[in-house]
Amino acid sequence: MERRRVELTSDMKVAVLIPCYNEAKPIGTVVADFRAALPAADIYVYDNNSTDDTAEVARAAGAIVRVETQQGKGNVVRRMFADIDADVYVMVDGDNTYEAKAAPALVDKLIDETLDMVSGCRVTEIEEAYRPGHRFGNWMLTGLVASIFGKRTKDMLTGYRVFSRRFVKSFPALSRGFEIETELTVHALELRMPIADVDTVYIDRLPGSDSKLNTIRDGLRILKMIVLLVKEERPFAFFGGVGVFLGLISLLLGGPVVVEFLETGLVPRFPTAILASAIMVIAVLSVITGLILDTVTLGRREMKRMAYLALPAPSRR
Repeated sequence: MERRRVELTSDMKVAVLIPCYNEAKPIGTVVADFRAALPAADIYVYDNNSTDDTAEVARAAGAIVRVETQQGKGNVVRRMFADIDADVYVMVDGDNTYEAKAAPALVDKLIDETLDMVSGCRVTEIEEAYRPGHRFGNWMLTGLVASIFGKRTKDMLTGYRVFSRRFVKSFPALSRGFEIETELTVHALELRMPIADVDTVYIDRLPGSDSKLNTIRDGLRILKMIVLLVKEERPFAFFGGVGVFLGLISLLLGGPVVVEFLETGLVPRFPTAILASAIMVIAVLSVITGLILDTVTLGRREMKRMAYLALPAPSRR
């Protein structure tokens, strides 16, 4: 029934986007499974400098194969979003760890509830498929983003998502690597888009197919991206926090000097007094910078919102 509902929407263009790097072993299965799940969809495989036969296997399976030479998933997503026109976009990793038969339900939910992003949240009992380190890192980073930008998704780093056209065409895509998942989530949260989660089965990789994700390295990159997004999207909180921190240091250093001056009329620790004063000046400047950038960010957010509203919401015509 779910698949039939998607097929009946003949005037709605659906694109399946698959970023790939050295996925020759699973990509043929991924393309075939999504072709069966979404027969009317165009399936695009973007090869990211693979050294194996990923492009040839995907083309033989019936995918439209394109190339992005700038290395990194973020660069691939930026190119896909810029080049491809569709009403609904299904983005999935090419490693065959996501369930293709869930795609019609995700697309239906996006359209029927007029959403802009539906995330396929990973559910599995297979430890090798979703390693404890990845699971803990996802939980920690998702919780951190939720505490700053709002708790509206439980799997921020999933590689299985469905987007509306207005989400895709208003998304700035600044990331280069796996941090792109964080940026996608924060974009939706900052513009207060209607989004939803759907539990989907997470499958173990095929034998001989290795994960490109490094828990520590990519976790640190994602953490860095979160800090940068806080600076960009919450500048007053970021620079105000820095200002308060520096102000406390200044008071700790300068407090005894002031007390001593009030008691004796002398400033024997003159270098300390100068240092405390300089730090306080920097603290005040940091707070003022936050206030100014907060106004700039508001204007930039309004521009993104206008670009988002310029396109229609997903619907069955």
